[in-house]
Amino acid sequence: MRLLLVEDERPLAEMVRRGLAREGHAVDLRHDGPSGLDAAVRGEYDVVILDIMLPGLSGYRILERLRAAEIWTPVLMLTAKDGEYDEADAFDLGADDYLTKPFSFVVLLARLRALQRRAGDARPTVLAVGDLRLDPARHRVHRGDTEITLTPREFGVLEHLMRHAGQVVTKTDILRAVWDAHYDGEVNVVEVYVGYLRKKIDAPFGTQTIETLRGVGYRMPEPGS
Repeated sequence: MRLLLVEDERPLAEMVRRGLAREGHAVDLRHDGPSGLDAAVRGEYDVVILDIMLPGLSGYRILERLRAAEIWTPVLMLTAKDGEYDEADAFDLGADDYLTKPFSFVVLLARLRALQRRAGDARPTVLAVGDLRLDPARHRVHRGDTEITLTPREFGVLEHLMRHAGQVVTKTDILRAVWDAHYDGEVNVVEVYVGYLRKKIDAPFGTQTIETLRGVGYRMPEPGS
């Protein structure tokens, strides 16, 4: 998943970012209300994790403006406030879920998976290219009846390619979607992971699913082709 975390407690934000990155998610961080709103409006995220008490603009106001602009990205409110009226206010403004600090990281991951599943009207539940199937909610990949085990990063690269099946996807596109904003390494790391994927999803089955367009990027066949 590509996530936006808007949290002004920097140590907490960095801790959560690192944990989510270890699970294979790409996380963008913002530490104040105005920059958080700008990122949520301009970016394409699977879920926005939004603190309520933010400098410059509260999480309530960010949420209110997103829904007024008909931006329906799932929003998980993350806050130290725990009154029932705070929770009710968040839901009334269009929040999809609510988690109170301190929280369990395992519970946070479960809530994020649940939000991604509930957003299924915008995205197919299971992605398919030929007989290759990827289930984002269950984090499972199959070629026909054979299950394929992928690392979180491999899964993220494959999911991004399959969500854009039929389109040319550049290395930079993949980096932005799968690695987080703090990555400052070589773009060619994408080639390495595409190689890993080919060894797992293609080589054992005698198929060639990921096409390389030299100097441009990668492309997978359109679903059904």
